[in-house]
Amino acid sequence: MEPRIRVSSILRWQGRVLLCRQEKPGKEYWLLPGGGVAGGETLMEALRRELREELGIEADVQFEGPVAIVDSIAPKTMVPSRKHVVHIIFSADLSHRSLSDVETHDAAVKGARLFSNDELDEVVVHPPIKRFLERWQPGDPAVYLGALWAR
Repeated sequence: MEPRIRVSSILRWQGRVLLCRQEKPGKEYWLLPGGGVAGGETLMEALRRELREELGIEADVQFEGPVAIVDSIAPKTMVPSRKHVVHIIFSADLSHRSLSDVETHDAAVKGARLFSNDELDEVVVHPPIKRFLERWQPGDPAVYLGALWAR
């Protein structure tokens, strides 16, 4: 099982965070916008491409980070579809711009919405990412290292 690299961003706007809604059969969940890194692509190139594809956000965004690196390793019981994903998370403040031009372009993304920390309790967000979002503050010097799934 080769690890897959995924980049994403905590996009802040006036104290809230932008999440993308995705659906799988019988399940709805919210993710930080982003996606996989293609061979020969830098992390920033991949992140900018994913934000453009998923949300129509163009390259004028200034990113901080990485602010977190999170390992996602599926339990051994999930064979043969066991996955190992390394998430590299950046951050950006979009408060200086209008979000009226943000629209979902990727077929996998079923919508995007801004959430306050209190509203994160209302939606399904992977627990370690949720805990990280609740305590992380812009400008924090520390990089969070964690795991999404226990082995």
